[in-house]
Amino acid sequence: MRIAIVAPEAVPFSKTGGLADVAGALYREFLDREMEVCLFVPLYRTTRERFGGELHDTGIDLDIPLGNAVRKCRVFVNKGSWAANGGAGDGKAGKGAVFFVGNDGYFDRDELYGTPRGDYPDNDQRFTFFCRSVLEICVRFDLSLEVIQCNDWQTGLIPLYLKTLYRDAPAVRDALSVLTIHNLGYQGLFPHQTMVITGLPRDLFSPEGVEFYGRMNFLKAGIVGADVITTVSETYAREILREESGFGLEGILRKREDRLVGIMNGIDYREWDPAADRELPRTFSREDPAGKYVCKEELMRQCGLQGNKRTPLLCFIGRLSTQKGVDILAEAIPELVQRGVTLVVIGRGDELYLTMMNSLAARFTQGFYFCSAFNESLAHLAYAGSDMFLMPSQYEPCGLGQMIAMRYGSLPVARKTGGLSDTIEDNKTGFLFADYSSSALVHTVQHALDVYAREKAWQGMVLNAMDKDFSWGKSAKTYLEMYQRERKAGIQPALRS
Repeated sequence: MRIAIVAPEAVPFSKTGGLADVAGALYREFLDREMEVCLFVPLYRTTRERFGGELHDTGIDLDIPLGNAVRKCRVFVNKGSWAANGGAGDGKAGKGAVFFVGNDGYFDRDELYGTPRGDYPDNDQRFTFFCRSVLEICVRFDLSLEVIQCNDWQTGLIPLYLKTLYRDAPAVRDALSVLTIHNLGYQGLFPHQTMVITGLPRDLFSPEGVEFYGRMNFLKAGIVGADVITTVSETYAREILREESGFGLEGILRKREDRLVGIMNGIDYREWDPAADRELPRTFSREDPAGKYVCKEELMRQCGLQGNKRTPLLCFIGRLSTQKGVDILAEAIPELVQRGVTLVVIGRGDELYLTMMNSLAARFTQGFYFCSAFNESLAHLAYAGSDMFLMPSQYEPCGLGQMIAMRYGSLPVARKTGGLSDTIEDNKTGFLFADYSSSALVHTVQHALDVYAREKAWQGMVLNAMDKDFSWGKSAKTYLEMYQRERKAGIQPALRS
């Protein structure tokens, strides 16, 4: 099956969050299954700096129309793919090609989407350019795709382009378009004038099309145009149909409910394996758990925390935002420290929460440690060395942290929402609470502490958690079965005549 994965970020080339992990892992899993898969990502400055030696400049420049203007797309590919096709003298890339969409004016910047002051004001141009470039590359390289897997609002124009401007392009006209919504809270909202930039037919700027309260909505474009819409957990697929979780798109999603599928994300077991993790001072497994105590001692030492190997150590790793429940976490920290636990928080995000966490770290120097800098080694050590992993999310489409934590024998304490509900078995592999409040979080942590005091019961839960299979193999199999099922059904969306 010929599959293209299109994403605004993908590991190892670029990353701001879990989307990058998902796109990169799914691409590698399809390669392992010997699918004819290719990956499309922008060529960001950070990508060029880190992977410049692995990029091949094809010498191909494409003219990409943006309204009345034309911008140049320089096409780069991974050298291994180019070499595998004998130097690609016929203009084709080999199996497993990674296409990098190059334009320094749009992508040679410090960050991927914006600065701490806000999003880049030309993100509508940047990702319209990206979407058009992807399809022009498909045409130029005659990829004859069967599936185009798009991810989040930055790729949302592609399904609609396939039904309109590219409906007769042989390389993509028979492709099944799939849009995966990783987080409905991020939609790509822009002024109505952006319609001119996209080149889409003006009659699509309507409540049934891409219009959203007078603005253009890139994610809605994908929802309207895609053959299949997926989300990253079964529970989240149901939640976004409700007003309280739909961010204003619940109506259009309910209209397309028969096209909506929840497929759980996985984690890359090659990266997240406590038995082979090179970032750890000592590896461990469910059969040989001694190394986890070594990791805990090292984590406490690095973070300057007081206690011993039986002192409960709690960890939070994630974006500092309301969505992740950082407001109720910050409120709960003083009481948790007073109950004798130690805590490590690792994350970047909103200035308000950065200030809160720094203040708490200064107040509780021996029981709380905060790290606002990205530190991959410390993150691995925190998963391995903590006893409990906190995820008090307001909403959580899937979540990867709880899966990694369980893999490393750290039991999640999480709010019962989205993918957290689907992956954590209450009182078996972790602890769940329903109310979005600091008191509910503290109460559930106390319940977990009561179990922690009974060492045999706790170790039984740890083994249950480490036994869970969250590998990408299961998720990739589900995606492939869905692709095959939908292509066999011959889906013909309303916009494609």
